[in-house]
Amino acid sequence: MSILERFRLDGAVAVVTGAGRGIGEASALALADAGAHVVCAARTQEEIDATAEAVRDRGGKALAVRCDVTERDDLERLVEVAMVELGSIDVLVNNAGGWPPREALRTSEQSFVDAFNFNVTSAFLLTRFCVPKMAETGGGAIVNISSRAGSMVQPGFAAYGTAKAALSFLTRNVASEFAPKVRVNAIEVGSVATSALDYVMTDDEIREQMIVNTPMARLGEVDDIAACVLYLASPASSWVTGKVFQVDGGLEHPQLTIPTTPL
Repeated sequence: MSILERFRLDGAVAVVTGAGRGIGEASALALADAGAHVVCAARTQEEIDATAEAVRDRGGKALAVRCDVTERDDLERLVEVAMVELGSIDVLVNNAGGWPPREALRTSEQSFVDAFNFNVTSAFLLTRFCVPKMAETGGGAIVNISSRAGSMVQPGFAAYGTAKAALSFLTRNVASEFAPKVRVNAIEVGSVATSALDYVMTDDEIREQMIVNTPMARLGEVDDIAACVLYLASPASSWVTGKVFQVDGGLEHPQLTIPTTPL
């Protein structure tokens, strides 16, 4: 097998959450380019319909399954539909997540809990539901989309940063349990030009500050992350598990400091 052939996923079935746009959409299309069939999951039906159509244009089978990852029933139904319609689950990309920055003393208990549920509990549950299916068919690969906010101290990110730190550690923890049949890795993503950064895209001063503070002198693109997703999902990384990759333009400190109210 040539080295390029190790990146192929011909006939594999991949489930991608948050697949309607941004990193999730790019990841779904990257997996499709490598030959995978893709189950596209997100809350907005129109967006996942468009992603699924783009997967089909690349020659793969695709399903568009409306799913709120914070709803356990939706996650169980997502796995059931994938198994019934496509027969297996070989790759899982836990991409859905996010949370706005807020000062710690102005973050309510419910907001903190909701951030954790959205970014960590949802990935944990979907992993629990998918791993037995993967094991039944010989194995699989899971890629969790974490954030550099989970490994850098940054004011205003008590909820989101803590949740992503937990997701990164969950990755390492369960990988040791699931090896060698199921590999689990994560990507700590830096600042990527998606709708989540609209406030940056429309403010030239903030955008320029972020670029200046990034060693690679640009914000990330969704394909920068999708390329790493493909590597971690494919046989190219068959000897890699329990690792957290940082795809962030070389960051070692926050690009921005969000003002907080002094005590």
